[in-house]
Amino acid sequence: MASPEPSDHLLALKVMRLTRPTLVMPRIVTAEAKDLPQNTLNKLLQDDVTTARGMETIAAGSFMLLPQSFGNIYLGESFSSYICVHNCTKHPVHNVTVKADLQSTTARINLPMHAGRELPVTLNPEETLDDVIHHEVVEIGTHILVCEVQYTTPAGLPASFRKFFKFQVVKPLDVKTKFYNAETDEVYLEAQIQNITAGTICLEKVELESTDKYTVTELNTLPSGESVFPAMKMLQPLNSCQFLYRIKPIPSVANDMNALRIATDIGKLDIVWRSNLGERGRLQTSQLQRSPIDFKDLRLSVIEAASVVKIGSAFTFKCRITNTSDQSMELTVNLMGKAQKDSAYTGTSEYSLGSIASGTFKDCTLTVFPVQLGLITITDLQLTDTFLKKTYKFEDFLQVFVVDNNYDVDNFIMDENVQYYE
Repeated sequence: MASPEPSDHLLALKVMRLTRPTLVMPRIVTAEAKDLPQNTLNKLLQDDVTTARGMETIAAGSFMLLPQSFGNIYLGESFSSYICVHNCTKHPVHNVTVKADLQSTTARINLPMHAGRELPVTLNPEETLDDVIHHEVVEIGTHILVCEVQYTTPAGLPASFRKFFKFQVVKPLDVKTKFYNAETDEVYLEAQIQNITAGTICLEKVELESTDKYTVTELNTLPSGESVFPAMKMLQPLNSCQFLYRIKPIPSVANDMNALRIATDIGKLDIVWRSNLGERGRLQTSQLQRSPIDFKDLRLSVIEAASVVKIGSAFTFKCRITNTSDQSMELTVNLMGKAQKDSAYTGTSEYSLGSIASGTFKDCTLTVFPVQLGLITITDLQLTDTFLKKTYKFEDFLQVFVVDNNYDVDNFIMDENVQYYE
């Protein structure tokens, strides 16, 4: 026997989405009685639910408006809905069950209902079976809430019907990331977060959750420890703000070239935000990946160096030479700093570094004499493989600030009003 049409069913199904009201502002447009519209605009203001009676042209404030439709929902928010089945007949209806599924483009999820209550139930006349469902949406696109009701008619025949409620899940935030590779193993991540909703939102938490191969340092605070952002990070529609993080591999990965080469997964950004009426949303990005490190045959990194030195005094710094090739090397070090007219420093270092096996490193110490005030750059370090007769040149690998001998280097603070001349 065919099931009757939904209008002929013994039970009525009502589904309402639970959401906070929105803020609206009345549009005050009025005219004089002698003008062409006469009192038409004034009458429209009097009928508008957002205006106060007797003060239609004065009260220009914000009002709460209850939801007028099922509406859209933002990714990361919790979808809440009230589902109600009512017996609108004069007879008991037996074996009543209600099931709700959420259908997306990739999955169909069963939403638990009536926890702790035994189903099926019997609904007497004017009785109601209801529940509230909650589900955090994690996928963008069209979603369909499918509600199915099953019961037994007074004649003992099984009957059922379904209703479909379609809504859209859209992005609340636009997240753009950019990586900056340092000369060392460190990576700097800039995350730009833009509010693409129609209203103001508050960023409650923005954190970078790193993988087990990296550690993260947040660089969004001043030297005093104060955050660069206000206590409430409010974002107006289409406004954005930037967050900066320093990412460093753990020692076991940093000392293993092969492990560092394949450790491209950095972590995920975890963002918690709230709407202007306090609705909470959570957004997590996919796994962020740095570009694979393109190692040359040799790698140079400065591991010890002062940032401020005195002019004319010997300045010593330590470099680390890492053999990233597939074979051992016999290396000599040559730093040329000849005394010339435009030289920023003088000092020559040339000696044998010895044999370095593949995947290992050696440290070397170099010394120069700054002869020019201001910011100088140490450059032109040559490493020569005496076995293959191949030379590797490194330029602009260190910068230091040179001050006069009258300054206390340990407590030196750069003054923006002081200028240094060659």
